[in-house]
Amino acid sequence: MDLNAVNFDNMTPSEFSNYLPELIASADGASLTDDPRLTNFLAANPDAAALVRDLEAIAAAAKSLFEPEAEVEPPDTLWSNIASKLGQPDPSEA
Repeated sequence: MDLNAVNFDNMTPSEFSNYLPELIASADGASLTDDPRLTNFLAANPDAAALVRDLEAIAAAAKSLFEPEAEVEPPDTLWSNIASKLGQPDPSEA
């Protein structure tokens, strides 16, 4: 289906929901809320616009679940700070 040939301006929300899966799949990570083909439709249909924003937020959150977390190294002073709080000799001086 050629989504560029579809007139979204005069579409009902029900009709839009039929196109939504294909729109999301073809967006390649781009925001549908920024798609110029949908500007008038989303402005005229706030519920559909809210649905699109919610779906984009869900997709972004799901994507972040699979991104590796950056390893954070503790500061060099960590062990000496712990040792001093426990009243023990600094392990880095041993």
